[in-house]
Amino acid sequence: MSSNLPINVEALLARLPLFNGLAPDEIARLARGTREIHAAKGDILFHKGDPCNGFHIVVYGQIKLAFTSPQGNEKVVEIINQGQSFGEALMFMEKPYIVYAQALADTHLLHVAKATLFAELERDPALSRKMLAGLSMRLHQLINDVESYSLQSGKQRIIGFLLRELPEGDADGDAAITLPTSKGIIASRLNLTQEHFSRILHELSELGLIVVAGRRIHIPSVARLRSHEG
Repeated sequence: MSSNLPINVEALLARLPLFNGLAPDEIARLARGTREIHAAKGDILFHKGDPCNGFHIVVYGQIKLAFTSPQGNEKVVEIINQGQSFGEALMFMEKPYIVYAQALADTHLLHVAKATLFAELERDPALSRKMLAGLSMRLHQLINDVESYSLQSGKQRIIGFLLRELPEGDADGDAAITLPTSKGIIASRLNLTQEHFSRILHELSELGLIVVAGRRIHIPSVARLRSHEG
C-alpha cells in the first residue's frame, strides 16, 4: 500500500498521547529517527524471531500480534488499534520479537528507532515515565486476561468483551456495537475456538440478550446482559 499524499511526521508524533507535551525541538529529533510504514491488509510487518530495533505506533488501521502453536493453530495475543503502540518492552530488553505482526486492515504506522528514542529518554525523564505507564497498563491488561482465561467461562469472557466495546454513555439501555475485527480473531483473543465463540453468540441470541447481524451486534438491554455476566 502506498500513499501519494505528503505526511508530516512531526505533526503526527505531536498528536500522539505518548509524546503529548514534548517541545517542538524534541519532536523534531524524534521525527529524524522515525520512518513511515504503509501496510496493506494481510501484510506481515515482522515475524517471530526478527530483531526489534525500535517500536511501532499505529496512525490508522489495525495490527494483529499473534503466534502459531507447534500444531499450527494461531493464538492472537493482542489487537493494536489507532493511536496505540507496540514493541516497546522487547526494544528495552534488546530481544527479538516473540510474536508476528499482521495488518488486519490497510494500516499506516510510524517506526521510532531505538537509538533515537534512547537518546531522547536520557534528555527527558517525563517521557520515561509515560512509557513506563504505558507498559504498566499493558501488564495490567495481561494479568486481567490470564485471570479471565483461568476463572471465567467462555460466555463470561464474551459478555465482558461486548460490554467493553460499548460506546461511552451506553450505560444500561439499548445499544449496538460493531465488532472491531473478524469473529475468528476475537475468539482467538479470548482464548476460544471460533466454533465455541459462534455457539455462545447463538445462545445469547436465543436468550434475547443480543441480536447478531454479521459484525453488527444489537443489545436490547445492556443491564440484562451485564446481569447475565455473573
